[in-house]
Amino acid sequence: MSLREVIEALPKVELHVHLEGSIQPATLLRLAERNKCELPAKDVAGLREWFQFKDFPHFVDVYVAASKCIKTPSDLELIAEEFAREQLRQNILYTEANYTAKTIHRYAGIPWDEQLDALNRGFAKVSDTKVQLIIDIVREFPQGEGEEIAQWCIEGRDRGVAAIGLSGFEGQTPVSRHAHAYKVAKEAGLNCSAHSGETGGAPAIREALDVALADRIGHGIRCLEDPKLVQELRDRQIHLEVNPTSNVCIGVVPSLAEHPFPRLLDEGLSVSINSDDPPLFSTTLTEEWIRCAEEFELSTDILYSLCLGAADRAFLPDAEKADLKRRILAGWQL
Repeated sequence: MSLREVIEALPKVELHVHLEGSIQPATLLRLAERNKCELPAKDVAGLREWFQFKDFPHFVDVYVAASKCIKTPSDLELIAEEFAREQLRQNILYTEANYTAKTIHRYAGIPWDEQLDALNRGFAKVSDTKVQLIIDIVREFPQGEGEEIAQWCIEGRDRGVAAIGLSGFEGQTPVSRHAHAYKVAKEAGLNCSAHSGETGGAPAIREALDVALADRIGHGIRCLEDPKLVQELRDRQIHLEVNPTSNVCIGVVPSLAEHPFPRLLDEGLSVSINSDDPPLFSTTLTEEWIRCAEEFELSTDILYSLCLGAADRAFLPDAEKADLKRRILAGWQL
């Protein structure tokens, strides 16, 4: 079997992918047409040209424009079902998907309970893969909205919400604005996965750890700028959800060949490979595995270790985590 065939067949886990950023271009066009939303392109080719990002602000503009095309609970149910079917197609057994519920509430007016119900209906249509949500606070949101999101996460713990998240522009708005929200979430037993160390440097990661009380770091590749931080991440086994193609497309690193992923491994850090916003970056989790395996000469044994490590760092109860690991082991022994 070729490397591609092997990787396609292997069971996988994904810890960093955005639900709204996973809407396929054809579906985005359908949503825009039926909801009378203006996009700068009328066909898939035009959207792909729009997805050639100049910088992180350009990416955010695209992301928000796509989110504004979601107007009804049925739209959410559709994108959830299509997302789960794509994860299943890639043999992804378990996914934790980032979702910015407050943006949908702002632009579509869909109440939180209705959003969650619709998403769960969509996920439930694809029974052979499990998807849970990480509901993020955007750094720029007002303090009150952050606290509201924390309550949403607490309310949704038994309905598919795995954790609270942090997103937005690093370094522009202090995470301390939302310190109380994260404290409340942590006291309620929620985990946190925080975007940091992508466009911002090592201090942004420190802020995520100290203020957002992060258990995992989304991206985190710029931790290498601070050896003491690297040591702490290693000692505490803070997991880094790495997204190589995303980092290249946004301009965080010049090319995949120059990506620090091998250095993160050499430092003994806990890391996983993820796709972030696959259609926006012309990738999938399977493609990420293939690209990294080829570029960094990763053996199937290393890929297995990375997959098992992702399962170990998933926000799941111990019994479910153990079952997920058993399924991964069974799949890798075929």
